Amino acid sequence: MSATGLEVFDRTLQITNTWLDEVMTNLPRDRKLAWHILGAVLRTIRDRVPVNLAAHLGAQLPLLVRGTYYDQWRPSETPKAWRSADEFLSIVSAELSSQKPVDSKDAAQAVFRVLNHHVDPNQVEKVRHALPEDVQALWPRNNRVSSAA
Repeated sequence: MSATGLEVFDRTLQITNTWLDEVMTNLPRDRKLAWHILGAVLRTIRDRVPVNLAAHLGAQLPLLVRGTYYDQWRPSETPKAWRSADEFLSIVSAELSSQKPVDSKDAAQAVFRVLNHHVDPNQVEKVRHALPEDVQALWPRNNRVSSAA
């Protein structure tokens, strides 16, 4: 039986819940926190990459996730000019400041893994390469954990 009566809404709820479950894999099992993490990291990426690339990424997101991604976007004010992973992580941290404490690096990497898993690999690579090298280093090319430590 349909939860909402509309297949498109049921499908986006299902996909969004899958994404949230994946965000929570290595983070606290808190769906509300996972939602905020997903939005904070996606919006930080969106604001740093060129507008056309941000739009192409947005088109690949589930309908519900796309809403938080585009929330309060001002394309005329992007891309932002920050250049380091520390700046990226501080923006994510600031967006999550009203939530339970969570390490912004862990949060970012959880979202990167979800994007690697669900978004077209060519699109992921374009987005990765549009970010500063420090941030690219946080974003693995795949979701395998390196055995070298």
